Amino acid sequence: MFFRFCIFVYLALITVNSRILKPKRSLLSLNLVNEINSAQTTWKAKPSKFMSWSKESIERLMGVHPEYFEHHKELEILEHDVPNDLPENFDAREQWPNCPTLKEVRDQGSCGSCWAFGAVEAMSDRICIASNGAQNAHISAEDLVSCCKICGFGCNGGFPEGAWSYFKKTGLVTGGNYNSQEGCRPYTIEACDHHVNKTLPPCQGEGKTPSCSKKCIDSYSIPYNQDKHFGASVYSIRSDEKQIQTEIYNNGPVEGAFTVYADFLLYSSGVYQHTSGSSLGGHAWNQDWGDNGFFKILRGKDECGIEGGIVAGAPKLN
Repeated sequence: MFFRFCIFVYLALITVNSRILKPKRSLLSLNLVNEINSAQTTWKAKPSKFMSWSKESIERLMGVHPEYFEHHKELEILEHDVPNDLPENFDAREQWPNCPTLKEVRDQGSCGSCWAFGAVEAMSDRICIASNGAQNAHISAEDLVSCCKICGFGCNGGFPEGAWSYFKKTGLVTGGNYNSQEGCRPYTIEACDHHVNKTLPPCQGEGKTPSCSKKCIDSYSIPYNQDKHFGASVYSIRSDEKQIQTEIYNNGPVEGAFTVYADFLLYSSGVYQHTSGSSLGGHAWNQDWGDNGFFKILRGKDECGIEGGIVAGAPKLN
């Protein structure tokens, strides 16, 4: 299976305090890492940069608002006829090898925009999948975070279903990652190190929501309004393993959100299920985190509420 997450650690996952992060009381420790690994559960933990952060600092990284599940109930529910031959194992990256965005892990930087990243990543994937690889649009997170007023609060968090509704009604332009100069509106918030490897500058300070500029960068030749891509529909998927599997199998990645517990921040590999640690309440955290930027989570049990807030939509192909 394949999700694009904003974590309710609330998968998509980042705002932080405007001061340099100074821990008050850490939730994480080597004892917790050892406790998880000695339990011989379905996943492995490893030390994380978050071990030096306070609970308050970590919570500021999360970008989906708790009201999301109430908003989510207002969406149309798409009901699938589940095929008898639905595969037990499925990887969208292997199913659609001509769609490069499926392999991409973006970085939201010091901004609580996981709600937007989960959306634009799945939108980009679905445009390619629906066009059989003929269209590869890298939908702009910058455009969504800065311009969508119905989505919430920009870098201070938002609502995934609002992002998909905006995609259908208003449309979104293209845009690459930070410092890429790709597309109409590339991301302007610097990538940073959310975790332990220190290959990037540390995440510190609360990311400021970019201004809504309805103009492409100078090096991009297509005008803003002509670069727009649109959604054709917006819907939710019932909290049912087979329904979610069928949606992904037919149409590609979906966006989800879930409650993150302290132990998740120590994830290294395997199939995550909550083992130990308190609830914190996203995910576009570069490749330094987890399993090269990806993770697996137990399915069919609504683990951490992950199956209760799935949203997706069909793209309108150009």
